Amino acid sequence: MIETSPAERLRMVKQGIARAAGLARRSPDKVNLIAVSKTQPAEAVVSMIEAGHRAFGENRVQEAQAKWPPLREIFPGLNLHLVGTLQSNKAEEAVQLFDCIHSVDRPSLVTALAKAMAKADRRPDCFIQVNVGDEPQKGGCVPNELPALVEACRTAGLPVIGLMCIPPADLEPAPYFALLAKLARRHHLPALSMGMSADFETAVMAGATHVRVGTNLFGERS
Repeated sequence: MIETSPAERLRMVKQGIARAAGLARRSPDKVNLIAVSKTQPAEAVVSMIEAGHRAFGENRVQEAQAKWPPLREIFPGLNLHLVGTLQSNKAEEAVQLFDCIHSVDRPSLVTALAKAMAKADRRPDCFIQVNVGDEPQKGGCVPNELPALVEACRTAGLPVIGLMCIPPADLEPAPYFALLAKLARRHHLPALSMGMSADFETAVMAGATHVRVGTNLFGERS
C-alpha cells in the first residue's frame, strides 16, 4: 500500500466533499469537515494541523483533556468537537474543553449541560443525537422521543443547532440520512452532523453540514 501524506489525505477527503456537494448542487463551503482524532497521538494531530486543518473530533473527555490543552497553546484557533457519548458527570469538563457537543441524547444530560454552561459562562454549540436505526447498543434518542428532547433543550436554553446520527452498520445509509434531514426540518434545526469515512459523500448529498472523518484522514486505528 502506498503511503500518503496527511496533506494528500486531507486533499482527497475535501475533493470527495466537493464532488458530492456538486452533485447535490450545494456549496462545499457549507460542509464542515471534522477530523476525528480519537486514539491518535499528538504527532498525528500536529501533522494534520500543519496540513492546514483546524477542526477535530474526540470521543472521550478524558483523552481530550490529556491531548488538547498543550496543542491549543501551540496552535491557537483550533475547533474541538465531542463526537462520542457524554456522561452527565463529565458535563462540566466537556463544556470547558469543547466548542461543540454532538451527543446530547437524554433529559438528564440536558440538565447537566445547562448547569455546566451557566457555571462556566461558556456555551458550546450542541447537536441532539438521534438513534435513527433504533439500535439498543447505540446512544441517541429514538425518533419518537425527539420532540420532547428538543423542547427540553430549548426550555433549558441549550444552544442546539442541529441533529446527529450514526446509521446502522452494513446497511445503505442514505435512508437514515434522509430521515435525520426530515426530522431536522420538522424541528427547524439547520445543521446535520452525519457521515463518516465510509459514507461521508452520501451524507453530503443528503444535506450534511458536518461530517466526522477519521480513518480516511489518519489511517486505520491500531
